Amino acid sequence: MSPIFQGILTIVIGVTGCIAYFYLSNIVLDKVIFPPRTDDRGRNIRRATMVRPWLFMLPAMFALGLYLVYPVVGSFWRSLFNRSGDTFVGLGNYTQMFSESGFRTALFNNFLWVLVVPAASVFFGLLVAQLTDRLKWGNIAKSLIFMPMAISFVGASLIWKFVYTVDPQIGIINAIRDSLGLAAIDPLQIPFWNNFFLMVILVWIQTGFAMVILSAALRGIPEETIEAAIVDGANPFQLFFRIKVPQIKGTILVVWTTITILVLKVFDIVYAMTGGNFDTEILPSYMMDYMFRDDGRATAVAFVIMIIVLPVMIWNIRQARKEI
Repeated sequence: MSPIFQGILTIVIGVTGCIAYFYLSNIVLDKVIFPPRTDDRGRNIRRATMVRPWLFMLPAMFALGLYLVYPVVGSFWRSLFNRSGDTFVGLGNYTQMFSESGFRTALFNNFLWVLVVPAASVFFGLLVAQLTDRLKWGNIAKSLIFMPMAISFVGASLIWKFVYTVDPQIGIINAIRDSLGLAAIDPLQIPFWNNFFLMVILVWIQTGFAMVILSAALRGIPEETIEAAIVDGANPFQLFFRIKVPQIKGTILVVWTTITILVLKVFDIVYAMTGGNFDTEILPSYMMDYMFRDDGRATAVAFVIMIIVLPVMIWNIRQARKEI
């Protein structure tokens, strides 16, 4: 059987199965469990109405349990065994992991990324959103700034690898240094600062995302509020920081936390640029070091990443609900 036919058949069976499930479950609910031909017909109708939403949510809850909850529990259980998976070591993988300097370096770098990248992306996105709205060709500028969002992380890393290359005929940084009579350097091998050179790539990508969301939020501010502030004598800086920014604070926080979640999961840029060498390792690249040689340690790192991401994700969902 060809893969195309298998795909079509899977879709047809899935759609047909969902329709049949919803149709038959409603019949069973209304005709068998809570039949209308009883003395307490109104009560049965109310009961059926209360149960019906759970019927519709049951397939989604089953899928989430199968593809989300089960892998999480399974991963945690696997992290309690040794590399071959045949000896129970309890929290041994975790204690050994936290005692290693490589893990502590990766954890520190991750928090450094969390502090810098969301702040820089939101700052530049908000700045660009405000400035481009004042230009006649602002839409063209926004399109150019948003364009890096269409590039994969690996593609963006290759572009910036040319920017950072040691050859002054190719690398922009060393071309500038060469014109000033300075020796060539490799920015990716400078301890501590090389992390910031990697962060620039993600900021370059995410600024367009922040700009689009924040620009829409700025345009949603009532004109009456802005006009009243101008009449009261507010200058452009006061108008921006005291009138506009407070009114889009919720949107700023949502964008901030969305980028934060992305930062905690970023892997491609570090792996493509340095491979985690020169003290640029982060938790996902640290996990990759053990992926194919120690499943217990790799799943332990993955579980730590999930624990770190989870509170930020929950807070992001709550903030998004407040915006609705």
